[in-house]
Amino acid sequence: MQPFSTHTGLVAPLDRVNVDTDQMVPKQFLKALTRDGFGRILFYDWRYLAGEKPNPEFVLNSPRYVGASVLLTRANFGCGSSREHAPWAIKDYGFRVILAPSYADIFYNNCFKNGILPATLTEEEISELFRRVESEPGYSLSVDLPSQTVRDAHNLVYQFEIAPARKEVLLKGLDDIGTSLQHEAAIAAYEGAHHETATMYEPVDIKHYSNGR
Repeated sequence: MQPFSTHTGLVAPLDRVNVDTDQMVPKQFLKALTRDGFGRILFYDWRYLAGEKPNPEFVLNSPRYVGASVLLTRANFGCGSSREHAPWAIKDYGFRVILAPSYADIFYNNCFKNGILPATLTEEEISELFRRVESEPGYSLSVDLPSQTVRDAHNLVYQFEIAPARKEVLLKGLDDIGTSLQHEAAIAAYEGAHHETATMYEPVDIKHYSNGR
């Protein structure tokens, strides 16, 4: 997974509360087994009219926000079902940072597993950023994970909190497997110490129990 330290990017405003994972990735796209191509279907029902014609009323289809990599949104972002496809789509679309006043817990955790920083700001700070995005075409923000700051080109600086463990996995680019491998030596030592215990019992004959016994 790509490490995250600092990121500067164009901001796209999604001015909606309670955006759920079913709206990010509708159910008909859940059969895919890989993460590829989910950017095309992010917010599918909002982005497209019949025949996958871009909906000119949806904010991400505005030429003004093409190439945006910072998503600005409202409270309880990522609520609904616990599908990991939602952060897959967010990442594949091109967003590295989400700014919101609150998130659904499972979505929030899944973001870190996919290299996305979901920074939490206050309602007042989020509203001020919406105001600035609307008034300034091309508005961008710089997000610095080591210092836990969000800043723009006009001396605005906001601080955000993040748990040290979550900060570490982003800085090092660790997914769940990578996090486990950080303790590879301890795991190997444990397996070595318990090898005899693990092999002292004879293996169970599964067929013996599958014949109605």
